[in-house]
Amino acid sequence: MRRARLAAACLGLLAAAHLGCAREDARAGAAPGDPACACAPAQIVDPTLLAFLSRARAAHHAADVSLDAGDRAAAIRALEGIIAAPRPPGAPPEVAEVAADTYARLAELRSEAGDFEAAARDVDAGLKLAPAPSHYEGHLYEVAGVVEERRAKALDEKGDRAAAAQARARAVGLLERAISIQDHVITEALKGAQEKPR
Repeated sequence: MRRARLAAACLGLLAAAHLGCAREDARAGAAPGDPACACAPAQIVDPTLLAFLSRARAAHHAADVSLDAGDRAAAIRALEGIIAAPRPPGAPPEVAEVAADTYARLAELRSEAGDFEAAARDVDAGLKLAPAPSHYEGHLYEVAGVVEERRAKALDEKGDRAAAAQARARAVGLLERAISIQDHVITEALKGAQEKPR
């Protein structure tokens, strides 16, 4: 799913570039592909942004391969590379979204290994980048809830029932917040679709 979202981001940028050029052609009275294309000199899609998105997609693939081989540490290193990588200038929103989503995946991997504090830090770092309200923000709260759910199970196994109950309560609160955010995202999208002129 993560790779699909990254691929969709790249394809969306490319489609926007071609559509933008076609619209400029039409306004200028030039045929598509005509050397006189009004937007030919303009750079609609930043190649550094495309490079960043492609690099991120490759890193997620590398993480998948490492996980398939049972090497969680290598998967985490691959994903940490996305966070540490140079970023395109101008703070494009796609970069923040990819980084936020990567933090969510890191939190999942670390919490699976029982490193709940590091997972919580990943969630916090992702929330600082995720646009609000958005799918990315909601997903990070979902992951935060899962981290607390796993923490509760680990505490139960240690016999610390009181702390486990507290972690479960936090998990429920975080998951309810995730649901609320995603409900808002869906409602706003439906409202926007209904308001579009036909």
